[in-house]
Amino acid sequence: MIITMQLGATQEQIDAVVEAITVHGLQTLVMPGEDRTAIGIPSAIGSDLRSTLESVIGALEGVNKITQTSRPYKLASIEFHREKTIVEVKGVKIGESHFVVMGGPCSIESYEQFSQAANLVKEAGATVLRGGAFKPRTSPYAFQGLQEEGLKIMKQVGDETGLVTISEVMSGDMVPLVAKYVDILQIGARSMQNFPLLIEAGKSGKPVFLKRGPSATIDEFLLAAEYVLSQGNPNVILCERGVMPLDRSYTRNTLDLSIVPVLKEYTHLPVIIDPSHGTGVARYVAPMAKAAVVAGADGVMIEMHPNPKKALSDGSQALTPEQFVQLMQELLRLVKFVESTSS
Repeated sequence: MIITMQLGATQEQIDAVVEAITVHGLQTLVMPGEDRTAIGIPSAIGSDLRSTLESVIGALEGVNKITQTSRPYKLASIEFHREKTIVEVKGVKIGESHFVVMGGPCSIESYEQFSQAANLVKEAGATVLRGGAFKPRTSPYAFQGLQEEGLKIMKQVGDETGLVTISEVMSGDMVPLVAKYVDILQIGARSMQNFPLLIEAGKSGKPVFLKRGPSATIDEFLLAAEYVLSQGNPNVILCERGVMPLDRSYTRNTLDLSIVPVLKEYTHLPVIIDPSHGTGVARYVAPMAKAAVVAGADGVMIEMHPNPKKALSDGSQALTPEQFVQLMQELLRLVKFVESTSS
């Protein structure tokens, strides 16, 4: 339920509506707008109580209208938050009209490798540095990452380059450790419905980069975001990284670009596309990254390794430095063109 106040409604009138709701043990979300205030009720409301609330609240001074919402997610809904969310980290804005490129290797392998990658990413124009310290791998014998040592390298390199850093956290009890070293916490696709992790990530206060699970519906994806938002953390970034393919003969996943306009319609949260995992093939990354711009994405996450053939993980989908530079140039030109045609 969303209560829209009249233009010029007083604070006393807003407080009276909030009190009429909270007396029933329900949560409220007060959303000041440019010209009027809205009050959302994210809690589940029984049919009998709903009728009572409509009657009581509708009679209060300053109330303009009451709207029912059927979406299972509330805080992530555009109905509850009309203005698009822009997440700002160390001066870098992520969201509407602020296209961002996140680049770097799949794994942090050494200080030398990661520092080289970071400087290449920065020189090309990207502003966010990605890299894995804890790696969720299908095989227990595959490279698992440098773990805390990798986080320390990321912190050092991030400080040296001034880049915003992002790395994956795999469990709730790991959140304090990862949050100590990085700027943005990444929740991987395998962990999208790890609810204790989502709650702890939300409590951390750090921006949370949430990847869609490989078989997750849009409602399930946004309800996962709701877990983070419900902890009082408004800085959630959504990422599409490919869904389960019908045929893995050609690509690792199927990159669902149709999700971009859908999410733009139903949520206020920024939307990032990861064409590296979405395709799993380096030569397909650039076409899909450029398609993401046209689809309206707020940014892309691209894997780049100084020497992909020597990468300890996902070398087949990593761009070379030269390919990354070329893609950056093409993306920046495309972003300017799209902005000029949509303004």
